[in-house]
Amino acid sequence: MKIALNIIKIAAIVYFFLCILLYFIQERLIFFPDKIAADYTFQFSQNFEELYFKTTDNKKLSGVLFKAGNSKGLIFYLHGNAGSLQSWGQIAKAYTDLHYDLFLLDYRGYGKSEGSIVNENQFYEDVQLAYNTLKTKYSEKQIIVLGYSIGTGAATKLASINKPRLLILQAPYFSLTDLVKHNFNIVPSFLLKYKFETNKFLSACKMPVVIFHGNKDEVIYYGSSLKLKELFKTTDTLITLNGEGHNGMSGNPAYLIELQKILSK
Repeated sequence: MKIALNIIKIAAIVYFFLCILLYFIQERLIFFPDKIAADYTFQFSQNFEELYFKTTDNKKLSGVLFKAGNSKGLIFYLHGNAGSLQSWGQIAKAYTDLHYDLFLLDYRGYGKSEGSIVNENQFYEDVQLAYNTLKTKYSEKQIIVLGYSIGTGAATKLASINKPRLLILQAPYFSLTDLVKHNFNIVPSFLLKYKFETNKFLSACKMPVVIFHGNKDEVIYYGSSLKLKELFKTTDTLITLNGEGHNGMSGNPAYLIELQKILSK
């Protein structure tokens, strides 16, 4: 009995310290940036323009605006939690072929962007900063906000406090708290500094919302989108991509066919 109690005490102590460690290193568990040199020259195969944004704390953020022929507007794309513009720029052709300019932002610490992500509000403020600049180039009636994976929470937040024409989410989570609970139910939710409450923001979105989610997603479970669907307005749509996993959606032929239909409306 005494041995069992000692084992329980040791396990409790280990769990306590693991929780403390989790709190202080969670940025490393959520964000996986690729850093590239500030003087690196992008060599994309299509017409593009580099844009830079100065934050309130004097950090420089990097973005790329890809230009389409006979542009119908802009897709403001918030990418996933890994990589940088160097790799994410490869998806641009899928969208410019549909006659939309595509803007991609590298978050703090990604690519050429300076600084590091330290809290959720900072993340949202940086996204809004970039959006404000793009609004000087495009009418909001021409702007579509698109978020993928980790970018879906920020995309929904952005759409909820602005007036883009449309919000598109690729593989969204209901909230980051819900996702962590689903995958690691022993982690106390109060430890999470990043809530990314897509569900909360979605309820405040006035524009039509379209969600794409693969039913074989191994990272963000498909049930996340089914939960979000329960919050839909009559103008919102969930499109299930049969057999699609988490990565590579922008190259999925079924996705591109459905996207073309949506953008032609």
